Amino acid sequence: MKFTHSINLVASFGLAFGLSSCGASGEKPGYEFAPQMYHSIAYEPLSQIRNEEEGSWLSTREDEKGEFYNSNPNNPHGMTMREPVANTVPRSNNGTLPYRLKAFELEKAALIENPVEFNDQVLAEGQQLYIQYCSTCHGLGGEGDGKAGEVIGGVANLKGGAYINLPEGHIFHVITAGKGRMLPHGSQISQERRWKIVHYVKQEIQKQ
Repeated sequence: MKFTHSINLVASFGLAFGLSSCGASGEKPGYEFAPQMYHSIAYEPLSQIRNEEEGSWLSTREDEKGEFYNSNPNNPHGMTMREPVANTVPRSNNGTLPYRLKAFELEKAALIENPVEFNDQVLAEGQQLYIQYCSTCHGLGGEGDGKAGEVIGGVANLKGGAYINLPEGHIFHVITAGKGRMLPHGSQISQERRWKIVHYVKQEIQKQ
C-alpha cells in the first residue's frame, strides 16, 4: 500500500514538473516550433557577411550554408547588391526624379507640373487607383461622402470651394505628405500612380 502511494506521489510530481516546464516565462520562452517564421532575419542588400558558417545552428538552407550568410562572391567586397554609381541620382522608369519636398513646402509643390502624359489609359488607371485609395473617404464623386469620411468628418469636397483651383502639384503633394486630417500616402502609392490619381481628379472629378 505504501509502495503504491509512493509511486502515485512520484508520478504526480513528475507530471507537475513536466507541465510547468512547458510554460514560458522570463528568459525561458519554452519550446519554439519553426522559429524562422517569427524570428525572421532582415535582408541586408549591402551585407558583407562572408562567413558561410555564420548562423549554421539556425539554418535549414538547401545549400547547407549558415542562415546569416548572404554575400555575393561576384560583387566587390562580397556585397549582395552593387552600390550606385558615384555622383548619380536614381530615377523612376519614366525618368522622374525622387520626390524630396517636405510636408510644409506646399508653395514649391504647387509649381510642379504632372510628368505623366495624359491619355485614356492613364485616366482609366487613375480612376481605379482613386477608387482603391481615395473613395473610402472622398466618395466616388469626390464630394467627401465616402463611408469612412462620414465617420471621421472634415473630409475635403474635391468639387467645392478652393479645391477646384488647386494646382496639380499641390494635390500630388497632399497625397504624398498629407495635410490636415488626411494622412500621407507616399509610402503606399508609387510616385507615378499618385500622378495618375491627380489626372483623374482634375479631369473627371473637377472637370478641369
